[in-house]
Amino acid sequence: MYTAHPDRYAEMPYRRTGRSGLKLPALSLGLWHNFGPDRPVATQRAILRRAFDLGVTHFDLANNYGPPPGSAESALGEALKADFAPYRDELVISTKAGYLMWPGPYGEWGSRKYLLSSLDQSLSRMGLEYVDIFYSHRPDPETPLEETMGALHTAVRQGKALYVGVSNYSAEQTREAARILAELGTPLLIHQPRYSMLDRRPETGGLLDALDELQVGSIAYSPLEQGLLTGRYLNGIPEDSRAASDSPFLNSDAVTEELVGKLRALNEIAGSRGQSLAQLALAWVLRQGRVTSALVGASSPRQLEDSVAAIGNLDFAADELARIDKIVQG
Repeated sequence: MYTAHPDRYAEMPYRRTGRSGLKLPALSLGLWHNFGPDRPVATQRAILRRAFDLGVTHFDLANNYGPPPGSAESALGEALKADFAPYRDELVISTKAGYLMWPGPYGEWGSRKYLLSSLDQSLSRMGLEYVDIFYSHRPDPETPLEETMGALHTAVRQGKALYVGVSNYSAEQTREAARILAELGTPLLIHQPRYSMLDRRPETGGLLDALDELQVGSIAYSPLEQGLLTGRYLNGIPEDSRAASDSPFLNSDAVTEELVGKLRALNEIAGSRGQSLAQLALAWVLRQGRVTSALVGASSPRQLEDSVAAIGNLDFAADELARIDKIVQG
C-alpha cells in the first residue's frame, strides 16, 4: 500500500495560475509518452509515486495520449485507484480534447459534440467524477470559437471540470477565447504552449505578452525539445533515441552538426551553473516567473528526479541569458 512522503511539500515551489486561486507546482508531470501498454506498469506506478513524493501534484494528460489513444488515461485511472485514492484532493489532473480519437466527423477538432463526448470518455477511463482542468487541445478552423468555448463552459457548469484552458492557440485566438469565456462566466485559466530555449514562438508571436495582459497562466510543454535538451545528443544521435527511430515528434534530420554544436555550448553553461543541460533548459523556461509550470515527461523515477532538481537554481545572471541567446540565435 502506497503512503505518500510526509515531506512532499517541503521543496517544490508552487506558483499561482494567472489571477485564479489555483497554484501549480513549478514542474508538472506529463503523460504524453511512457504511459502506454508498451511500458511496464510497475515503472509507470513508480514514476507517479516518486513525482507525488517530490511535490509534483499536477498530472497532465490528453484523450489521445498513449499509444494507443486513451491508454495513458486508463493507466492513470488504475494508478489513482491503487495508490492515490486518499490523495485525490491534493492532485490537479488535467486532460484535453482536440486531436483524432475515433473515426468519423465527430471524432476530433472543436465541436461541442466531440469535446463533451470526449470528456465523458476521459472521465470513464480515469475513474473520476471531474478533472481539475479541461483543455481545448487545438483551435478548430471550421467550428466557431463561441461553440468550442461554450462546450468548455458547459463542462464546468456540469461539474465535470473545475477550470478550463486552451493549448496551441495563437495570441489573437487566446484573446478571443478569453473574451468569450469571460462573457459566459467561466474564466480562461491557462494556456499550454510549446516553449523551450530552442522554440521561442510564445515570445516572438506575442503569446506570453497576451497571457500577461489577460492574467492567464501558462504551462510549457516540450521544454526539453523532445529530448534534444537532455544531453543525449551531445555526441550525435544515440541508437536508442527518439530521433533514431524517426519519431513523428523528432526525426534524425533535425539533429544537424550545427545543432549539436549549440547543444554542447549550452551544456558548458549548464556545467558552470552546476546543472545538467536538462536542468538548465527547465530553469530557463521557468525564469522570471512568466511561465507558471513546465511539463516534464519521465521514463524512470531517476530521470524525473534529475528534472525536479532544476528547481534548486532558477535564477539567471544577465550575462548568462545573453550567452544563451547568442548560442541559440546564433
